[in-house]
Amino acid sequence: MRKQKIYLETTLFNFYFDTDREAHAATVKLFKEIAAGKYEAFTSTYVTDELENAPQEKRDKMIGLITEYNIAVLAPNDETMRVADLYTNEGIIPLKYLTDGLHIAIATVNDLDMIISMNFQHIVKRKTKIGTEKINALNGYRAVEIYSPMEVVEDEND
Repeated sequence: MRKQKIYLETTLFNFYFDTDREAHAATVKLFKEIAAGKYEAFTSTYVTDELENAPQEKRDKMIGLITEYNIAVLAPNDETMRVADLYTNEGIIPLKYLTDGLHIAIATVNDLDMIISMNFQHIVKRKTKIGTEKINALNGYRAVEIYSPMEVVEDEND
């Protein structure tokens, strides 16, 4: 069975260190599953650009996860922007939050299997899942599954 290719959105890097958040344990477990070889992990320069805005100490730790877990960083291209524009033009992602659409678009264009995020406002949302699946199909791309870490990590009983 081939490894699932997953895209780690910005929120996961925050939740990894935010021990007071409910999803912290599932996020850390996801990174452990990446280290164990269960997933092939990717992120993008959109994420690294967003992480640059964090306070230095936290920023350095979050960016350090990319190296520590051997997460490949994808660079955008014109097609990524075109697909993200389709998401905003169709009202799936508000233009004000174009970066959220860019996360989905870069995973789509790079043929990744899943996006893992804790962004329930614009990414991990039924409307987004249905809308991006439709746009992707109309443009020759397959659907990218969108989940929170709690939905994908293995339970101790599995």
